[in-house]
Amino acid sequence: MKSWVAGSVLALSAGLGLATTALAQNEFDGVTIEAKLIGGQQYEALYARIADWEAATGAKVKIISQKNHFELDKEYKADIAAGTTNWCVGSNHSSFAPQYPNLFTDLAPLLPPETVAGFVPANISAATIEGKLVMLPRAQFDVSALYYQKSLYTDPAKAEAFKAKFGYDLAPPETWDQFRDQAIFFAAPPNFYGTQYAGKDEAINGRFYELVVANGGKMFNDDWTPAFNSDAGKQALQWFVDLYKAGAVPPGTTNYLWDDLGNGFASGTVALNLDWPGWSGFFNDPANSKVAGNVGVAPAPKGSAGVRTGWSGFHGFSVTENCANKEAAASLVDFLTNEESQKLESAAGSLPTRMAVWDAITAAAKDDPYKSEVLAAFQETAKTAFPVPPTPYWIEAGNLIFPELQAAILGDKTVDQALEDASGAVEDLMRENGVI
Repeated sequence: MKSWVAGSVLALSAGLGLATTALAQNEFDGVTIEAKLIGGQQYEALYARIADWEAATGAKVKIISQKNHFELDKEYKADIAAGTTNWCVGSNHSSFAPQYPNLFTDLAPLLPPETVAGFVPANISAATIEGKLVMLPRAQFDVSALYYQKSLYTDPAKAEAFKAKFGYDLAPPETWDQFRDQAIFFAAPPNFYGTQYAGKDEAINGRFYELVVANGGKMFNDDWTPAFNSDAGKQALQWFVDLYKAGAVPPGTTNYLWDDLGNGFASGTVALNLDWPGWSGFFNDPANSKVAGNVGVAPAPKGSAGVRTGWSGFHGFSVTENCANKEAAASLVDFLTNEESQKLESAAGSLPTRMAVWDAITAAAKDDPYKSEVLAAFQETAKTAFPVPPTPYWIEAGNLIFPELQAAILGDKTVDQALEDASGAVEDLMRENGVI
């Protein structure tokens, strides 16, 4: 499947990055920028750089909210409803951005053209909504690859027992069916689990979406009627159900989000973990991870249609339309996404969105076998990756879908009934908003 992500990856080796915009000393002396930023361990190193921007410009940054994207999304919508959008800088994401056509300003007039030209063009295209460049991408281009504990695949006893049970050799899974087999085989609850998955919000909706695509289906028809109540959708949801019923995932998985998954795999109690590139450094760091030195990384599995899973997107920063000092806010956004910032984030495993930084991480990986394995796995997965459906109702539709997915996983509904109910609710949403 050709996509904007595939175009991004093919362009990464071009090495056309341009110099970072220079900061004028004390240019914004006395200005305070209020910011609402995504929170999490993997973002703290970048936020530590804010002090350097403050020292150079004379401005101050006041972080007034720091939450995950799902909670920030709710807060942004509450701010829009209440008319309290005079804070300045906000974390954003390509999956969420289409919902806020009037919240964020156009960054293009606030930045030198060469700044924008330093990014992968396809990412800039995806960050441009209704003709406005609503965010600058960070070094957080996301597509998932497979992390696994290598020692599980080098144990002769496990290999023999697995082949006796399933009839094929034990090796990192290439398909979702193999993934399910192996997760069930490795599971030994309550102390060890075969895998885990995020079980609520857009997190599970996105995973379901990519399995639907991998199985040859789609979430929406061309007229935006829901299309996921299909054989491909039933296969996808059954995968979640099977793992839960077999005890191959932790019992609380329907309440998990991304930090739960990252910390779960790092705890050494999970065999297989589909996760984002930003966790790769954390997983292999002995100070944080019990699986350090035992982490293998492979491309994401393929579904029944022979399509590799590849739901993708990227993080970024935006400036509100009602910000009192857009120039200072844009300067901060530029600083947090410049080459030095992206090199810092990429050092922990994140994939950059600036072309010059791709050259740097590719060169650095040559002398590090683990980083080379990580880069190869994510580049292979990204070749066939795909963004979320281009509708401002993606998140709202997902909020109708995921409770039905949970109901099937927990056994409260059959797979068929859950998808029928979810499809009906999404169709009503689209009709109520005049989409269909």
